[in-house]
Amino acid sequence: MSTLLQWAMYIRNRLCLTLIVFSLFSACDLQTGNQATETEPLSVSLERTGWLVADTLNEASGLQASYSRKGDFFTHNDDGEPIIYAIDETGADLGLVFIVPAKNKDWEDITSVPVNGGHWIVAGDIGDNWSNRNSIKLYFIEEPQVGENDRYAGHQELKHWLTLTYPDGPRDCESMAYDPVGKQILLLSKRDKPPRLYAVDLETALTQARVELNFLGTTSALRPPTSDDRLQWGGKTDWISQPTGLDISADGTEATIITYRSLYRYHRQDNEDWLTALQGRPEEVVGPAAVQNEAVAYSLDGKAIYVTTEKRPAPIYRIEFTDDPRP
Repeated sequence: MSTLLQWAMYIRNRLCLTLIVFSLFSACDLQTGNQATETEPLSVSLERTGWLVADTLNEASGLQASYSRKGDFFTHNDDGEPIIYAIDETGADLGLVFIVPAKNKDWEDITSVPVNGGHWIVAGDIGDNWSNRNSIKLYFIEEPQVGENDRYAGHQELKHWLTLTYPDGPRDCESMAYDPVGKQILLLSKRDKPPRLYAVDLETALTQARVELNFLGTTSALRPPTSDDRLQWGGKTDWISQPTGLDISADGTEATIITYRSLYRYHRQDNEDWLTALQGRPEEVVGPAAVQNEAVAYSLDGKAIYVTTEKRPAPIYRIEFTDDPRP
């Protein structure tokens, strides 16, 4: 049986309905590491919208909604050529842009920041599996624009790049997002238990060449693996509760963390910063079904969350919470 057919059967078995009821877990239980207590069911709409089809997009590690054309998204591989790919929610190949001069040692996430009335894309060369990099880098470019034949193409020069160091030694990190309220770029570590949150303010990031990150504190630990998880995930079990992607809604009220097993949604109150909010109670959606979820992004209106995976074949899922108050 082919790998593609096996994967299709796996997804069919895991996801038979568009409307699925998941369990809501208590963050208090998550922090203690004990088995979470199941409470009132959480209803969400989960739909597979398509598959990544670009031939060379084979390890999607980050996802960011376009501000210049509604419905488009930017993504990238986690190594190889320094390329930004454009897709829509179906995974259609809308073209690509080469970033020069830049290197892709381990691009793990992507975000967007406001600059002079427009937006710049930030590619995070922040991965460090062995925690031995002396520094990491952020690459800034103007948000790519669609060109001839309704496609993205060509080369785009860097507007700025930033070298970052950690105040407490190297960290493996796969999660980065921009906080529009605090005006900071946030990085959330992967292998630390609980994860550690770092920041660099936007003005500093745009004007300096080398900066030490500010350690904000630790977040709540995400729900630990269960015995059933060990049967399903095998050798990946120790990592299924660790952050592999982060995004914050454009209005700054919500954040979502993706892991191999689950998606977590957090709400920020008006008087809270994101460290405080990420120590609070998340909503957990078990899934979506994929081998290695590492890319997550809100739609610009914040109504939907999109997730895709680093392994091929790579499905794209749209998740909508039915309790969303947005009109």
